[in-house]
Amino acid sequence: MNFDEFTGAVQHRLELPGTGEAVRTTRATLLTLGQRIPEGNAADLAASLPIEVKWYPTGAVREHGQRFDWVEFVARVSEIEGTEPQDAAYHAQVVMDLVGSVVPPSDLQQLRDQLPEGEGEGNWAKLFAVIDAGGWEATRGE
Repeated sequence: MNFDEFTGAVQHRLELPGTGEAVRTTRATLLTLGQRIPEGNAADLAASLPIEVKWYPTGAVREHGQRFDWVEFVARVSEIEGTEPQDAAYHAQVVMDLVGSVVPPSDLQQLRDQLPEGEGEGNWAKLFAVIDAGGWEATRGE
């Protein structure tokens, strides 16, 4: 999948008005995720992504391995995206579903292993909610 296909899929799935919004959404999710996970895991995850996208979780991040929960992740994505937290959370879930369709399952599992699944609002399992529900197509309600 190339950059145009990737961002086009994000734009279509989220019904965003333009490519710029799709790029901003993708960047917000993957940049913030790159801040949370160790650098090596970010590189593994990025390896299968289009070259323009793989920069977000790797090269754009100054400090990998920061400790923050799902709530803080959503707040950061929301700020970068310029959207409400509720929208940012869903956008991140849809972006991760698309990422999950292009990276090897072992890299996706490695990512899951880096993010603690605890109780309550800080639970990182929420990032994978669309994937776990059967993917974007299964959650569209059509």
